[in-house]
Amino acid sequence: MTERATAYLSGFGSHHESEAIAGALPVGRNSPQKVAFGLYAEQLSGTAFTAPRAANQRSWLYRVRPSAMHPPFRRLDDALLRTGPCLEAECPPNRLRWAPMPMPSQPTDFIAGLATIATNGEARKQQGVGVHLYACNRSMNRVFYSADGELLIVPQEGALELATEFGMLSIAPGEIAVIPRGVKFRVGVEGAARGYVCENYGAPLRLPELGPIGSNGLANPRDFLAPVAAYEDKPARTELVAKFGGHLWATDLEHSPLDVVAWHGNYYPYKYDLARFNAMNTVSFDHPDPSIFTVLTSPSETPGTANVDFVIFPPRWNVAEDTFRPPYFHRNVMSEFMGLVRGEYDAKKEGFLPGAASVHNCMSAHGPDVASYEAAVAAKLEPKRLANTLAFMFESRYVFEPTSWALGSPQLDKQYDATWNGFAPGSLSSGRGPGRGSQ
Repeated sequence: MTERATAYLSGFGSHHESEAIAGALPVGRNSPQKVAFGLYAEQLSGTAFTAPRAANQRSWLYRVRPSAMHPPFRRLDDALLRTGPCLEAECPPNRLRWAPMPMPSQPTDFIAGLATIATNGEARKQQGVGVHLYACNRSMNRVFYSADGELLIVPQEGALELATEFGMLSIAPGEIAVIPRGVKFRVGVEGAARGYVCENYGAPLRLPELGPIGSNGLANPRDFLAPVAAYEDKPARTELVAKFGGHLWATDLEHSPLDVVAWHGNYYPYKYDLARFNAMNTVSFDHPDPSIFTVLTSPSETPGTANVDFVIFPPRWNVAEDTFRPPYFHRNVMSEFMGLVRGEYDAKKEGFLPGAASVHNCMSAHGPDVASYEAAVAAKLEPKRLANTLAFMFESRYVFEPTSWALGSPQLDKQYDATWNGFAPGSLSSGRGPGRGSQ
């Protein structure tokens, strides 16, 4: 077994290659008649074989044993994990908010600590997403993969060590990791950890187009990091858990499936430090749409309308003149799931804590609370640094349908609608008589 050190390759969507043992990676062949060291060549495809070259994703893995060598899978209890479509509860138009998920009181690994808060679309049609919360305090001694979608992991408290088929990824709050559909991994923790997971059933996440912004800004491809090859050659029993067709399945192996000695391709897990996001914002007036803060997008078949966008609200300067600077009141055809990693969200002064979550679905009116609104309209407008903050949003064309667990959770804020109580009506007294609207 080699030492599984944490090291990285740079560049989003780039074709990378890596080998843990010199000479393990074939040269000039993907699947030679005989692979060095008696390894087995295996292609992992994240898109259809015939996808256009620019969108085609696949990697070649050179491993100690074929992935195909396993006994039948057996069904496991899904516990609190759900997959779209999940119609177990009626979806209301109400604005919804949850307090942070409590840390477990018993030893709980990443899989056991997953709870689905909402889903949309249909995984089997490769549309929509599932949104899960996780809270765990024990490292996994089993291995997991999702055949239903890629996993965007957003830690909120506690670091994660992700041992993957491709190598090691270490992420802490303020960073994210994406585990592609079908890639096997194990999560290690030291102490308690908590965060969010977006399971993307649709097109793989990619960088958004920059349009009039030009060639620079937002997330830079060079700041995305992929792992270098590292492998485990363990003759020890390992449970492999698969999420397939909306359910959990397991099989038992006599070895670790994280046994890839070398790999090359453009389909691999990766991480990104959100502090490297180059935020664009107004330097004149008005509040820009939140789409200007998009880190990654999963496009749909409708141009400009995302299956899901991953949007962040990072530390930044506010300088807009004669402008209501926090997020404005709005109703949106897109649906929004929000979380808070640290600090304070500038549209909610109270009640939205780090680790909390909210859902504002299609055309459900929302915006700042009374305290945030009153502070913003009374503020002296001068350049202001929003420093200790990191909120994010999963924004989707599909309505987020909360699970029955989410609607029955003691963390559900049943007074959330009261957030918008107490706004005084506008004054229409102008001294010039009634306007057209009152005739």
